[in-house]
Amino acid sequence: MSPISNEDRKSIIDIFNHYVENSFAAYPETKIPYEAFDMFLQMSKGYPTAKVKDENGRVIGFGLLRSHNPMPTFDKTAEITYFIHPDHTGKGIGTKLLSLLEEEGMKKGITNILANISSLNPRSIDFHKKNGFIECGRFKSVGRKKGQLFDTVWMQKGL
Repeated sequence: MSPISNEDRKSIIDIFNHYVENSFAAYPETKIPYEAFDMFLQMSKGYPTAKVKDENGRVIGFGLLRSHNPMPTFDKTAEITYFIHPDHTGKGIGTKLLSLLEEEGMKKGITNILANISSLNPRSIDFHKKNGFIECGRFKSVGRKKGQLFDTVWMQKGL
């Protein structure tokens, strides 16, 4: 695992767009352009990022921490985002990414990690519960994708 870099643009956006088109894990309704990768880099500036490559050097997953709130009073709390190529889920890659981001986050003084998850993504909710997150809030029917309303489930883990 190593930090995300500009050379990962296409691979990361392709993974993300798979979830845009085929799930409720990524919130956009339609695919995002490769230029949106700059937004990922900007959001995570000053925070840990990581990518995972397979034996052929292909990016098969990525993750990042980002600011929960730009006010300095919230600088010990980060939000997490990670996505694994669908051919590689269920193999422990997400757990390894989470562990690395937690370790690197603690080095930067992060004491809390938040995850914002669609209620229509039960696998992610279960993954976070298994990895020490607790549900700490829920906004009812605030999202709509593919014509379906969903809640945003907020989960938290103290480091």
